[in-house]
Amino acid sequence: MSRLKLTFGCWNYDRTRALMDGSVVPDGIDLNYLDMPVEETFFRMLRHKEFDVAELSLSSYSVSVSKPERPFVAIPVFPSRFFRHSCIYVNADSGIRTAKDLIGKRVGNPEYQMTAPVWIRGILSDHYGVPVDSVTYFTGGEEEPGRSEKVALDLPPNIKVQPIGPTQTLSQMLRDGEIDALYTARMPSSFLNGGGKVKRLFEDYEQVERDYFKETGLFPIMHTVAMRRDVYEANRWIAQSLMKAFNEAQRRAYADLYETAALKTMLPWLTAHVEQARREMGDDYWPYGFEKNEAVLRTFLRYHHEQGLSKRLLEPRELFAPEALEAFKI
Repeated sequence: MSRLKLTFGCWNYDRTRALMDGSVVPDGIDLNYLDMPVEETFFRMLRHKEFDVAELSLSSYSVSVSKPERPFVAIPVFPSRFFRHSCIYVNADSGIRTAKDLIGKRVGNPEYQMTAPVWIRGILSDHYGVPVDSVTYFTGGEEEPGRSEKVALDLPPNIKVQPIGPTQTLSQMLRDGEIDALYTARMPSSFLNGGGKVKRLFEDYEQVERDYFKETGLFPIMHTVAMRRDVYEANRWIAQSLMKAFNEAQRRAYADLYETAALKTMLPWLTAHVEQARREMGDDYWPYGFEKNEAVLRTFLRYHHEQGLSKRLLEPRELFAPEALEAFKI
């Protein structure tokens, strides 16, 4: 019996590696795993719908859910999560010493709709008193000129967003003081080689992020897994088949991280890191599925709506294929 051939665009993660090397095979599916950095996967899926299934920015996907055609449908699998307090960079001469100093400043975002800045803006508003509309946002390439928003935006007038020039980059602008701060996912090159001109807002970010989790219980979701709607509608069984496979691939990654016969990852104190994560976040510290993630999704969707990216407040359940929201029990 032939298997359904599906292309899958995704980066190379420990939690998806068993799908890439073929040691986990989704029921009824021949999965062609295309290993690409996230920027390429997102661009090609959002602009041209090149893949049957793809890792997708949670924010970009949420924008698509608000559109009448709804071109994608997701399953509650989250290949990327990240505490983003460490990803707020400031020019050392900008006078920004605390979060509230960001008010009135010029802030770069590679794309306004990018998931990491959505979380950063929401956290700064909720926890530090920095309203989303209290700064001017500058968008464009972080390291290469010419980057534009991957999805069209229709923002309210109180949100001030300006594209940078055709030869400018946000990383260099931050170093040179042409912008005061940068909210981003990738560490800018000017932080690494800017001679101290670029610093993190939260230099003790690890403790700040641990305190944030203790206060909120939220481990921010960055990416989900989305199917092209036409592929899903023709084969609705694939949602559950993929869900099962992602869960099994993740189970193997969990086991590898806690293997003590030999370290499978080049971190000398990996075992201690895992044990600390379990103490503070529980054994399933990177949860998949809907119920365990409803609170974090609800918070993100509130931020998304407050920041003008979704015209109405989306409900977490409507993001996902119904077949992936529950499983049989014996």
